[in-house]
Amino acid sequence: MKRAAKFLVRSLSLLVALPLAAASGFGRLEPVFSFFAHCCALAPGIPGDYLRVAFYRLTLVECSLASRISFGSFFAHRDAMVGPHVYIGSYCIIGRAAIGRHTQIASGVQIISGSRQHIRNERGEISGAEQGVFAPVKIGDHCWIGAAAVVMADVGSGATIGAGSVVSRPIPPRSVAVGSPARVIGANEPTVSDSGARSV
Repeated sequence: MKRAAKFLVRSLSLLVALPLAAASGFGRLEPVFSFFAHCCALAPGIPGDYLRVAFYRLTLVECSLASRISFGSFFAHRDAMVGPHVYIGSYCIIGRAAIGRHTQIASGVQIISGSRQHIRNERGEISGAEQGVFAPVKIGDHCWIGAAAVVMADVGSGATIGAGSVVSRPIPPRSVAVGSPARVIGANEPTVSDSGARSV
């Protein structure tokens, strides 16, 4: 019964999101995509969560309907991928990123498209973000990204990034990294639950 209800709600959300996605050329018309991404970010409550996922399902390169995107969060580019069972907290800004399955992202996180998004001329003047280098950032499966972290480089599967950390260099799988810039301080080891099952 619960599964049928979710299927119905997701289907209705896709129907509501379809005109928005179509108006944006299914993400190809960047200014229109950005406008509707901002509008969807402000949709409140659980209906808003479903609407955001449905809109991004229709506009991003890939987005699983089994994920959740909370209030105030939006994707700045359509060149992004969201795996199944991803949780994205409130007020996150995400650029060109590939987010692996079961990854959890706390509130206020920024995942920006690399660390060289602007260039300077010989006089030191900024030439503009449109001329910068936008590199996709990959976040592996089963990661935890703490609140207010800034991620500019790849994060390996099973890694934990501490709250407020700035990831400017790649983080190896199953690592625990904190600080600005983020440094590896340990490793995530599998834990044993009360039932005896191992988890990461």
